Amino acid sequence: MTCETLLLSIEDRIATVTLNRPKVLNALNALMLRELDQLFASLALDDAVRVILLRGSGAKAFAAGADISELAEVDATSGEQLAGSVHRIFRRIETLGKPVIACIDGFALGGGCELAMACTLRLAASTARLGQPEIKLGLIPGYGGSQRLPRLVGRGPALKMILTGTIIDAAEALRIGLVDEVVPGDAEALALRAQALAQLLASMPPLAVAAAIEAVDRGADLPLDQALALEASIFGRLCATEDKREGARAFLEKRAPAWHGR
Repeated sequence: MTCETLLLSIEDRIATVTLNRPKVLNALNALMLRELDQLFASLALDDAVRVILLRGSGAKAFAAGADISELAEVDATSGEQLAGSVHRIFRRIETLGKPVIACIDGFALGGGCELAMACTLRLAASTARLGQPEIKLGLIPGYGGSQRLPRLVGRGPALKMILTGTIIDAAEALRIGLVDEVVPGDAEALALRAQALAQLLASMPPLAVAAAIEAVDRGADLPLDQALALEASIFGRLCATEDKREGARAFLEKRAPAWHGR
């Protein structure tokens, strides 16, 4: 598909999606959100894609937040509709069944931070800056931040970020668990590390990868007994797959497995 606000490249089972509005620090406007929804729906169905890297164009930002010029016109009804629509889009990314790695260089603020939190993993350059500054607009995070942030970092640290609008650096984001890894150096170093991680994930059996994401996502808020029952069900489902049989044979035969996604 052709996009006005996104760039796409696919190579060696890895898709790279680039938010491409660098003049406004890749702010998330309505068109970009629609194109993200359509593109990720397409990538979910593409068997040639195993892993997705999500990055921002330019050296200043992953995404600096929602497009304030559009947000200024939103009222109570359209605001609730907007939030619900973005929740659905970000939830698609979160439950895609394929790892989505946010590559954060520069600012990831407001909606940009919320988009990163909807990804499977978050890698940050040492120069990255993250925050939820919506309080300074008289708002709360509306794209999932008030719910995902406490789940990632805990209630206290999340409330501190949300109530103060503080922008934190990459080291602090790593300390509290908002990002999974900080990559020393520049954007090139971040890209190289993200590519290496993507290649590792792409080499894994795709059904098991999707199942692991499903088990963690669906089980996160269940009581432990229900979550364990969910795990047993998904584990059993995988035991009937060709990939499981291939993995066991390859281990016993001391060779590399050939995954087919069946």
